[in-house]
Amino acid sequence: MKKNILERYDRSDDGYVAIDVYASKVEELYEDFDKQAPYHRKDLDEELVAYLLDCVREIGRVDFVIRITLDAIPSAELQERIRTSLKKFFVYQRELELATMRRLLRKSLLFFLAGIILLFLSLWLPTAISPDSRRLVSRRVLDEGVTIAAWVSIWESLSNLMFNYRPARQKIRLNSRIADAEVRFQSHPDMKR
Repeated sequence: MKKNILERYDRSDDGYVAIDVYASKVEELYEDFDKQAPYHRKDLDEELVAYLLDCVREIGRVDFVIRITLDAIPSAELQERIRTSLKKFFVYQRELELATMRRLLRKSLLFFLAGIILLFLSLWLPTAISPDSRRLVSRRVLDEGVTIAAWVSIWESLSNLMFNYRPARQKIRLNSRIADAEVRFQSHPDMKR
């Protein structure tokens, strides 16, 4: 299966999988709303970002290069600015995902601690409150409510980790791989004279 997926991609001359990006001009690689910003500060085009993430997710751990094909090869200085902007953009995305993961872990820890405290409280309450026949029903409701709240809190902590940790970790890895990828430039074959 993996081999079939990799056959969809070209290879560079040195054997790396090539993720090809085609644009007629450099400006198409970036969002339009920040036209006045220099390239190293601009956001990449949303569709380009999604495409790169999908490609890297699809090829897995295989080494790759990003090959940008333009109508004309940009100057060496512009190529370096584009490389820098790609790297900075995906490093920034990785940092955002790391911050999200830290919040997730902190939230999970707080839910877990709250659950443990509530669980101990549910064990302590029956011995702390004197049995009074008039209040027996309300005491049982309180005991059961605290026990249920404890297990819900612990479950929320565990489900956060089980269902959200791995996707966040994968996004961090994908952004890191793209940030570290080699970016190459070539001109569109139809534009060669």
